[in-house]
Amino acid sequence: MTLQPVVRAAARVPKKLLTTWRRSIQTRVVVYTMLLTAAAVSLVGLILLDQISDELVQDRVAAAKAEASEELSAARSSIAETSGANGDTPLQRNDLGDPIIQRSLSRGYGVVMAGPVTSTSGRISDDGVEWTPGLDVRSVPRTLEDRFQAIRAEPAWTYTRVSFDDGERTSATPGIVIGSQIELHDDTYNIYFLFPMDQEQETLAIITRGLLAAGAILILLIGVGSWTVTRHVVTPIRIARRTAERLAAGRLEERMVVRGADDLTGLAISFNQMASGLQNQIRQLEHLSRVQRRFSSDVSHELRTPLTTVRMASDVLYEARDSFDAPTARAAELLQTELDRFETLLSDLLEISRFDAGAAVLDLYDTDLTALSRAVVEAYTPLAEKRDIELKIVAPDHPCTAQVDHRRVERIVRNLVANATDHALVGQTVTIRVDSDEHAAALTVRDHGVGLAPGETALVFNRFWRADPARDRSSGGTGLGLSISLEDAHLHGGWLQAWGRPNQGAQFRLTLPRHAGAALRHSPLPLVPADARDTLEAS
Repeated sequence: MTLQPVVRAAARVPKKLLTTWRRSIQTRVVVYTMLLTAAAVSLVGLILLDQISDELVQDRVAAAKAEASEELSAARSSIAETSGANGDTPLQRNDLGDPIIQRSLSRGYGVVMAGPVTSTSGRISDDGVEWTPGLDVRSVPRTLEDRFQAIRAEPAWTYTRVSFDDGERTSATPGIVIGSQIELHDDTYNIYFLFPMDQEQETLAIITRGLLAAGAILILLIGVGSWTVTRHVVTPIRIARRTAERLAAGRLEERMVVRGADDLTGLAISFNQMASGLQNQIRQLEHLSRVQRRFSSDVSHELRTPLTTVRMASDVLYEARDSFDAPTARAAELLQTELDRFETLLSDLLEISRFDAGAAVLDLYDTDLTALSRAVVEAYTPLAEKRDIELKIVAPDHPCTAQVDHRRVERIVRNLVANATDHALVGQTVTIRVDSDEHAAALTVRDHGVGLAPGETALVFNRFWRADPARDRSSGGTGLGLSISLEDAHLHGGWLQAWGRPNQGAQFRLTLPRHAGAALRHSPLPLVPADARDTLEAS
C-alpha cells in the first residue's frame, strides 16, 4: 500500500514531460540545440580520435621497426665477430638469443626465436624455440610465420594481440609483431619481435576521456546558453500571453512593460497600442450599449403616458362598439387588440432593459412545476381549441417542486406553450412533460409543427427572430418572449434549450435547480423527444 503513491507519481512523470514538451517552445529549442551539439561534438570527436589513433600507431610502428632493426644489427655484428671461431652451434645460438631476450624483458617487448629453418622445421611449434619468459608464443600470427618458412625471406610485420602470462594474471593488448631472419654459420633462424601497444592504448583512453569530458561540458554550456537566450526571447511572449488573458477577462487597463529598443520592445509597444485600441473600442461600444438601453427604457416609459390615454379612449370606443356601424365597430375591436399587443411589447421592452441593466432580481419560494403547468394550460386551452390543437400534460404522481420565482417561471412556461401553439399543425397535440429528481426539475414542451432547420436552435432565442417572417402569431406575441424566457432561466442558474428537425416539430426544455444557487449537471428529461429518437434510429 505504501508504494502506491510512489507508483502513481512515477506514472505521472511521462505525462508531465510530454505536456512540457508540447507547451514549451523553450524546452524544445534547448533540447534540439543540445542534440545537434551532441551530434556535432561526437562527429568531431570521432574524427580526432581516428587521426590521433593513426598517428600513435604509425609512431609506434616506426619506433618498433627501428628497435628491431637495431637488435638485428647488433646480433649480426656479434655473429660477424665470432664467425671465425668454431664451436657448438646450440651454444652460439644461446649466446646470440639470450642477450636479445634479456634486453626485451627490460625494454617491455617480447622475442621469439625459432629454427633452424629447413623444409620440415623452423616453426614455433617445433623444438629449439626460445622466447621471452611469460610471453605466449601464440601471439605470433600463423600467417606471418608462414612467410618465414623459406630461407632469405624479406622482413615483414603485422598487427597482433600480444599475450603475457606471469603466473598470476594474463594480459592481452594490441601490438605489433616484426619478423626477420638471421644466419648463424650455415643455419638460418627466424626471430620475431612483439611490441605491445598498451601505452598507446592508455594514451588513447586518456584522450578519449578528455574529449568526452570536454564534449559534455560544451554540450552543457551550450544548453545553459540556449536556455538563457530562449528565455530572454520567450519571456516577453509569455508576458504578452498573460496580459492578453487578463485583457480577455475584462481587465482592460493591463499593459506590457516596455524596456529597451529591440524587436521584443517593438512587440510590447505594438501590443500596448492594440490593447489601447481595443479598450477604446470596447468603451465606445459599452457607451453605445448604455445609451441604447437607456433609450429603450426611456422610450418605453415615455410611451406609457400616451398609451394610457389612448387605452382609456379605446376602452370607451370598445364598450360602445355595439352602437356603431359594422366597419366602425370592427375598427374599435382591432384598435383594442393592437393596443393589447402594444402594451405587451412595452412591458417586454421594459423587462429586457432590466436584464440589460442587471437590475432583475428573483423572488424565490417553493413552486410545484406540475401545478404551474396546469394553470398555464388551462389559460391557453381556449386559444388551442380554436386551432383544433390539444394541450396535454404528462407528469409524475409526486410534486415537482423547486425554489424559483413563480412569476418568472410561469412567464417562461406561458411563452413556450404559446410558441408551441403558434407553430403546431392543426389537429396535432402539444405535450408538456414535467419531471424532477433530487437535484433538478425540468419541463419540456413538444409540438409537431414545421420544426427548426439546422442552426436555428441557436437563433430561436434572439430578440425579434422569426423562422418565417411572413408567418403571423396567433397568440399576439412580440418576438421577445423566448429571449426573455432565456434570461429568466439564466437568472435562476438554469437551462433553456431547443431541439428541432424540419417537418418533425420542435421541443423546448427548461431545467432548473431544485435548490437556489445549486449548479446544474444534468436534466431529468431528455432534450431530444423519444418519438424523434425512434425515427432517427429507424433511419
